[in-house]
Amino acid sequence: MNNRRVVVTGCGVISCVGNNLADFWDSLVNGRCGLGKVTRFDTSEYRTRIAGEVKDFDVTKYMTAKEAKRLDLFCQYAIAASDEAMEMAGLPKELRGSGIDANRVGVIVSSGIGGLQTMSDQDRILQERGPGKVSPLLIPMMIGDLASGNISIRYGAGGPNLGLVTACSTGCHSIGEAFWDIKRDDADIMICGGAEASVVPLGMAGFCSMKAMSQRNDDPLHASRPFDLNRDGFVMSEGAGVLILEELEHAQKRGATILAEVVGYGATGDGYHITSPAPDGDGGARAIQMALRHAGLKPEDIDYINAHGTSTELNDKFETMAIKKALGDAAYKVAVSSTKGTTGHSLGAAGGIESIACIQAIRTGIIPPTINYETPDPNCDLDIAPNTARKCEVKVALNSNLGFGGHNGVVIYRKFE
Repeated sequence: MNNRRVVVTGCGVISCVGNNLADFWDSLVNGRCGLGKVTRFDTSEYRTRIAGEVKDFDVTKYMTAKEAKRLDLFCQYAIAASDEAMEMAGLPKELRGSGIDANRVGVIVSSGIGGLQTMSDQDRILQERGPGKVSPLLIPMMIGDLASGNISIRYGAGGPNLGLVTACSTGCHSIGEAFWDIKRDDADIMICGGAEASVVPLGMAGFCSMKAMSQRNDDPLHASRPFDLNRDGFVMSEGAGVLILEELEHAQKRGATILAEVVGYGATGDGYHITSPAPDGDGGARAIQMALRHAGLKPEDIDYINAHGTSTELNDKFETMAIKKALGDAAYKVAVSSTKGTTGHSLGAAGGIESIACIQAIRTGIIPPTINYETPDPNCDLDIAPNTARKCEVKVALNSNLGFGGHNGVVIYRKFE
């Protein structure tokens, strides 16, 4: 089983800084922030009035307007990102009859929250007009597994098909579990990642009531400031990040371009608190150590870490502790950046989007910066690649995500050789 190597052959992105891989990466490298005032609804009574909305998204590039009406926005984003990833991988949109065994192609594209806008809209109809007026599409539009379900139906993928929910670790865990599906010979190809569309009134209100989000409403471009001493909360965003994972020989036989290799995955629980990471970073550290063990790597082998780095006081402090605990002295020699200064926090999509940043760092030899870093925090004293992209060879990159409930996810990518 462990002789089966897993590689990445395609990536697709929908984000507040670009609706394709090229635009997304250009924004990250150049530190162009995609955050701004919320435009979709009145936020005048909200503590936080800023977010990372996806811009200029034309769903008719991917489906008819009629088809789009049957899908919540998170599913639309998931399909759009999957289409780009499939095209990049050189895979047909109709797998059956293509020469590829469709029953060996699986899907794990997950959402941390699911169809929150659909649920809110239909609850309003229930309250105002009664149960008989609620849409029969409420459930299939709302539930989070329907990103995977709809992608599977779209391409005719008959392999392992599921949706995971681990809050902000969702995308990361989806990629890690897809990795194991291929390793244990349950699939040859996995379409995997995360999608989210929670910049809606109920989502904003919930996070505002938790006082978890930044209140720099008059300066959205500088509101998300991971690891900075004066950070005051995260900025919610949305989008999707989807990878095509493939068994190495399968990819080589069909002449696919290999972008990177997936070599390690770690998943642990803090067992501590519903929203706060463990104060000593123990859960996150154990996830890193688990991923390193599966990868057969040492701490000093890591060249770059794309940290969860939410720009909240506790996350950034405890994540720094986790990295130090896991890597020891090597923690101070590795470049660590959080791209959430640019993209905001896309919740369940973060692991997919940020894994793509790791893969691009390997492919291009460029580490995207942690923007908006002005005042050092003694509790966050790692090399966080502040403000400016850095050119250096990246052979091994690690993506880390932490989720409410104490979920920790880590996936390690390596330059393919």
